[in-house]
Parts: sequence; structure tokens; C-alpha cells
Amino acid sequence: MAKILLVEDEEKLARFVELELKHEGYEVEKAFDGRTGLERAESGGFDLILLDIMLPGINGLEVLRRLRREGHEGPVIMLTARDAVMDKVTGLDMGADDYITKPFSIEELLARIRTALRKQTAQRKTADLLTCGDLSLDVSRHRVVRAGKEIELTSREFSLLQYFLENKTIVLSRDQLLDQVWGYGYVGETNVVDVYVRYLRGKIDEGFGQKLLQTVRGVGYVLRDDG
Repeated sequence: MAKILLVEDEEKLARFVELELKHEGYEVEKAFDGRTGLERAESGGFDLILLDIMLPGINGLEVLRRLRREGHEGPVIMLTARDAVMDKVTGLDMGADDYITKPFSIEELLARIRTALRKQTAQRKTADLLTCGDLSLDVSRHRVVRAGKEIELTSREFSLLQYFLENKTIVLSRDQLLDQVWGYGYVGETNVVDVYVRYLRGKIDEGFGQKLLQTVRGVGYVLRDDG
């Protein structure tokens, strides 16, 4: 079950929400001020954050701003006694996923939490599946399929194809591929990229109508499905 961070300075309300969330099966941690909430959020491991705006120390909007600046992508639902339109707009513009005004019913809060977590799960699944035309790579299942046919790749071939798919339509130089797939400072044959591109082509393009992995002479390689 999901782990939720609740940042709320009203301790009675925080305790009530915590009990209701735990009753629903969620794991909950609490913080009663902005600075502590920010520190716990930055430590990671939370699937969703419930964040009050009016907090001592650092207010909730500033906590949210710092989290998004640092690359925190998990869902955040703002809790506040304020119902001014500008507060809602500010929170949403800063990256809040939802906004609920006090007093709220616990049923409504639970429904919004479920919705936010479902969206997050859907986004993760989408991010795990990379495609180009009829070619797909499932990151989490380590599976590659083209035109309904499963393709067996070595670990290095899989990493190379994943990088091509993550940078679809972008021409990648041999040096870029070497740094990103083999690692910066790789010591070995300089033509290893060409060798593995040839291996990869033999598996994902040979026997299929359209050639996806293309050579851009004098520059490098590109994966695209525009022919």
C-alpha cells in the first residue's frame, strides 16, 4: 500500500487524518511544520504528500516550490483553510496535483488520494513502455517486441535500444552512445558502438519492412519511424 507524508500543523486534524488513512491501509508519516516536512519529503520514499499551506517555519507553497525545483515528481495535494482563487492558482502553478479546502469530508480526501495515486501509476506504466512505430520496449519487464514478435536482446543491446528509444528522432553520435551506454571513460575498441548497432539492427530491423535504426553519415545514428 502507498506511503503518505502528511504535513499539517493542526495536530488534532493531523491525528484524525492519520487514523483514517491507516484504516484504509496507507502507511503514514506526519510533520507539523514546513521545514520538517521538507526534510522528510526530500528523504524520499513517499508515494503522495498531503501538504497544508499555512505552516510554521516554511509555508506549504514554498515547500512545494523547493520540492519541484529539486525534481520531486510525486503527487502533492494541498490542504488549506484558504479558499481564495489566487491561492489555488498559485498552488497548481507551482506543481500541486490537487487542492482541497478545509473543512473537508474524509471521504472526499480519500477519493482525491485514490485518483492522484491512480494517475501516478498510469504515468509510471507509460514511462516504462517506450515505442517507435511497431517496436516497443518494456523497461520494467525487460521485454522487446516488434510487430507482435518478441525479440531476445543481450543486456548491452537492451541498454543501447533503450537509450535510442529515450532519444527517439535525435541523431546520436558515437561518443554520446559510448558515454551513455558503456559509461564515461570506457576503455576498449572504439568501434564497439558500430558493432553493437549492427547486432541490434540484425534483431530489430532484419525481416521487418521498415528500417528504424538509421545511419546519419558523418554524425552517428538515429531511431525513427518516418522512413
